[in-house]
Amino acid sequence: MKLYLGNLPFAASDDDIKEAFSAYGTIEDLFIPLDRETNRPRGFAFITLADDDLARKAIEEMDGADLMGRNLRVNEAEERRPQQNRGGGGGGYGGDRRGGGGGRDRRGGGGRDRRGGGRDNEGGW
Repeated sequence: MKLYLGNLPFAASDDDIKEAFSAYGTIEDLFIPLDRETNRPRGFAFITLADDDLARKAIEEMDGADLMGRNLRVNEAEERRPQQNRGGGGGGYGGDRRGGGGGRDRRGGGGRDRRGGGRDNEGGW
């Protein structure tokens, strides 16, 4: 089971976290996300424990527990939700941002061609 560990001390290392959770079985994975700009820990981590029952016990016992002066938040990690604007799409529009909205002609008139009054040369619409 994958657990979310929040409110981690920024100084906590992999070894500090592994030591705190070693009583709850085999640690299969530990991931501490780093800030892209500073390359420092962001104050949370994900840890995967091999045994689900021991992982639940870790949630019960470690949620609120002190680690290096901070009270941890420990709960089951949720699946990552897809983010709409990831990748610089800009407000959900994405693509080419040069033109006006909805494909209208930038000259005005709501996108209509004003040259022929709306009828073609055959007299139809």
